[in-house]
Amino acid sequence: MNPYEVIVRPLDTEKTRYQASGLRQYVFEVNRRANKVEVKQAIEAIFGVDVVAVNVMNVPAKIGRRHGRRRVTRRSLWKKAVVTLAEGQRLDVFEGV
Repeated sequence: MNPYEVIVRPLDTEKTRYQASGLRQYVFEVNRRANKVEVKQAIEAIFGVDVVAVNVMNVPAKIGRRHGRRRVTRRSLWKKAVVTLAEGQRLDVFEGV
């Protein structure tokens, strides 16, 4: 699989900013069919850094209601990867945001 097909987008929240600054961990939404090895190879190929560990989790689908009892929306399930980099390395994707 192409590295740009594996990584869908970076996730930027308050928690992920803390993880990036203090723990050298970066969070990405990844393709649902990708595994840890493919995520590691994609991050190393795209950003040119050394990856120490990859944790992958499936985020379940959620059902919500909007403006009334009959309007039901459903968000699809997706996969999230937490990537830990080697000591002294950073990603510029999250800098200056």
